[in-house]
Amino acid sequence: MKLAVVGGGSTYTPELIDGFARLSGTLPVGELVLIDPAAERLETIGALARRILARQGHPARVTTTSDVDAGVDGADAVLLQLRVGGQAARLRDETWPLECGCLGQETTGAGGLAKALRTVPVVLDIAERVRRTNPDAWIIDFTNPVGIVTRALLRAGHKAVGLCNVAIGLQRTFARLLGLAPGELHLDHVGLNHLTWELGVRRGGPGGEDLLPGLLAEHADAVAAELRLPRPVLDRLGVVPSYYLRYFYAHDEVVRELGEKPSRAAQVAAMEQELLALYADPALDEKPQLLAKRGGAFYSEAAVDLAAALLGGGPEGAGGTVGSGGPSVQVVNTLNNGTLPFLPDDAVVEVQARVDRAGPVPLAVPRPDPLYAGLIGHVAAYEDLALDAALRGGRERVFQALLAHPLIGQFDLAEGLTDRLLAHNKEYLPWA
Repeated sequence: MKLAVVGGGSTYTPELIDGFARLSGTLPVGELVLIDPAAERLETIGALARRILARQGHPARVTTTSDVDAGVDGADAVLLQLRVGGQAARLRDETWPLECGCLGQETTGAGGLAKALRTVPVVLDIAERVRRTNPDAWIIDFTNPVGIVTRALLRAGHKAVGLCNVAIGLQRTFARLLGLAPGELHLDHVGLNHLTWELGVRRGGPGGEDLLPGLLAEHADAVAAELRLPRPVLDRLGVVPSYYLRYFYAHDEVVRELGEKPSRAAQVAAMEQELLALYADPALDEKPQLLAKRGGAFYSEAAVDLAAALLGGGPEGAGGTVGSGGPSVQVVNTLNNGTLPFLPDDAVVEVQARVDRAGPVPLAVPRPDPLYAGLIGHVAAYEDLALDAALRGGRERVFQALLAHPLIGQFDLAEGLTDRLLAHNKEYLPWA
């Protein structure tokens, strides 16, 4: 089995390699191709990948290339984890919105729109190259903003699934607090990428005993600390929001914080330099502890389980034998198709789905209360406009997407943000 990773020079990649090595029974990879234009960085990470696999006795061959066409040729699955513009672009996304008193963040608000505009055309070009060389390959997108990027891929007819680590991270947190194995818990995970709520935490699978009331009664302080939200938010909602909801529920507080400390982009850029220095040590043959602070916790496990299911994976609960054809239940980003009846069928939702070789089929989910459904609908409308702007360009389309975003929504504010977005991204937007 051959897998290709576009953005293989990312400092995330050793996390992914570690997952392939540890979960070799779930996904027996024979060849792993790391694709990235940054040649020196790519060779450093490729060498570490070989050492990690060798340490754990994994036989996969690791190759590196800057040639997308050659790298994806013959791949069974292609994982996308790229960042157009690198950390420098992320730093700008997190900075210029603050000038207008708005959230500076790489996936939400004006910064998230900027990232979508830069990213969607590049991802679609890569996907077309995959389709030309191997039309049967699955594309697994971990590139943010995952919902918008996945919608672009699916609208263009690609075999694509979006993946985020929020759900698996919360599942692991809940399991630890409840003293259960993660596989025992099924989340009623409902919403859009980076805009989700856990409406239930069920023992044993869909329809099982809902442990959420007891979890909140016993461990609300711990969960609130994990989300960086006040405990009264959980007490009053009675559900667990994603930590990305902090940008909505405490927007002004977050903006004040962001104005008083170094940006996350600056922190990550410094951390990446440390990581790359560690990766260059020929004695290092495992992922360093510092990588845990980089973000993307449990990304490797989620990615391996999803790839295994799409390529003929094991029985429900993961850990089965590839080729058995059994489905797996996982949280993914995929077409709505009536799952949330108040959204269009072609919207991309983030929910539990049964995944097999034919792709994901969303499970029935609880209908969210208007308190959540209203925000989901609002952001879904913004995402539709954002994708239109990414596909067709134009200042007016950018302005409309910003005006539609619930964290913006004011005419003068959207005008100012539009000017700043275009000024900071001209080199990536030929039409600007």
